[in-house]
Amino acid sequence: MIVSIIFIKFKPAYSVMLGEEEIGFVNNRVEFQDKIDNEVLKSSDDNVAFVALDNVKYNFEFVDRTLIKEDEVMDKVKESSTNIYSVYEVSDGNEESAVYVNSLEEATDLVNTLKENYKNLEPDLKITTLYLDKTVTEESINEAKLKIADELDAMLKDKEERDKRTVNGIYLACIPLTNGTISSRYGSVESIRDHVHRGLDIAASYGTEIKAAADGTVKFAGFNNGGYGNLVIIEHGNGVETYYGHCSSILVSSGTAVKAGDVIAKVGSTGNSTGNHLHFEIKVNGSSVNPQKYIY
Repeated sequence: MIVSIIFIKFKPAYSVMLGEEEIGFVNNRVEFQDKIDNEVLKSSDDNVAFVALDNVKYNFEFVDRTLIKEDEVMDKVKESSTNIYSVYEVSDGNEESAVYVNSLEEATDLVNTLKENYKNLEPDLKITTLYLDKTVTEESINEAKLKIADELDAMLKDKEERDKRTVNGIYLACIPLTNGTISSRYGSVESIRDHVHRGLDIAASYGTEIKAAADGTVKFAGFNNGGYGNLVIIEHGNGVETYYGHCSSILVSSGTAVKAGDVIAKVGSTGNSTGNHLHFEIKVNGSSVNPQKYIY
């Protein structure tokens, strides 16, 4: 009688462990695992890469029949599962302006569009597959597209500005005088000289700092008898040289390596000059070019 009562009230079953937590009891381990595989671990959403779920373990036990509630156990399993989505990142290396889209096709189309729109920039765009616990909304995609476009616009503007200020491959990163007024332009003919003006004169107060226009090495620093007065010549490579004439004082010496923006001299009126100014000249392979094609 006791045995009969036991079998009436209790029955063989399986406790279900989700990670380290027991979440209930089921009748058949194999059948319940099949339900998990088909109802939980398989998703009809194309963007779902996989479903994350803690390790499910089973322990054989004799349990009170009233404790076997498979539907409740399945609900707990579903609640504990997480859909992991394939998301595709389009980036130029800056995480702050990366765009995340939900399909590889969208990512490829975006890369092709950006490369076409910014072909002069030749952006280095990469597609990376990420796995997240949520999909990407259309609103966030559009916001991110605007962000990366803004960044590429800024990069394109910088490149165009840099190209404008590049002489034979040498970038003139700095204006020699930030404060001054152009008093004589390249090519002008004036009574003060017996030749066409080969540089640009910028009038400024006596002692105003003169800065190197680009990285280079000082070729000459001293007094020039040809009319330049105190003169600094900097070699920049690729046959490009810059001249800084009529200085009141020279702060570098021949052979000194300089960076764009380094103070190399001060404004004066030495040599063939009628007032305080900088004579700024650019030569390419020995021939003068108009500085105003590149700066000022």
